[in-house]
Amino acid sequence: MSELDLEKVERALVIVAHPDDAEFGSAGTVAAWTARGIRVDYVICTDGAQGSKDPTVPASELKGIREKEQREAAAVLGVSEVTFLGHPDGSLVPDLTLRRDLTREIRRSRPDVVICQNAVRHYGNLGGNHPDHLAAGQAAIEAIYPFARNPYAFPELLQDGLEPHVVSEVLVTGTPDPDYFVDISTTLDRKLTALRCHRSQHSQDPAERVTARLREQGQAHGLEYAESFRRVSSW
Repeated sequence: MSELDLEKVERALVIVAHPDDAEFGSAGTVAAWTARGIRVDYVICTDGAQGSKDPTVPASELKGIREKEQREAAAVLGVSEVTFLGHPDGSLVPDLTLRRDLTREIRRSRPDVVICQNAVRHYGNLGGNHPDHLAAGQAAIEAIYPFARNPYAFPELLQDGLEPHVVSEVLVTGTPDPDYFVDISTTLDRKLTALRCHRSQHSQDPAERVTARLREQGQAHGLEYAESFRRVSSW
């Protein structure tokens, strides 16, 4: 598959379910893009309030912790803006409300490329089938096509000055059948630094297991370390 022509990419949007999903799935790619001067924004669909193994931490407190950690991680990577939609963690569904929320953010950000999560359940990796991930992936794809580009969809957005927008390319993380691999050898350290910002999520440093997975993904394609995606044209 041909390389994405980054000379034609000015803006990118990453849509994920939870704080830290973007760092696990695409932080090396994001760091490489921002280093080239590409503007990258994040949309986090849920409040992250179920993301702890410690039941003594109140959900209201955890929300703030995870938002702060996500902003720190985004700053490490050079992300320009992080938007939190605030849907309840663990209850995300690809309904009309989420679809409209993501259509609004796509029209507002106007990205050339969107990175989103896999929407199709598979059983090669149980952790890749979190219902919130699947819901965020499905709603993102539906918002990209057809709703963000359709002037008749969500007319209230037009009233707010948000004109239709066509996303040219989509990179989907967490798929069992990736076909696009990004060399992150030069940005691996920034990815790991960003992941470590999510202190509430890690009892141990995630670097060893993450690095091993990225090495395995890369070496099969002649790369030292790689992030993998399913590439989709939205034309």
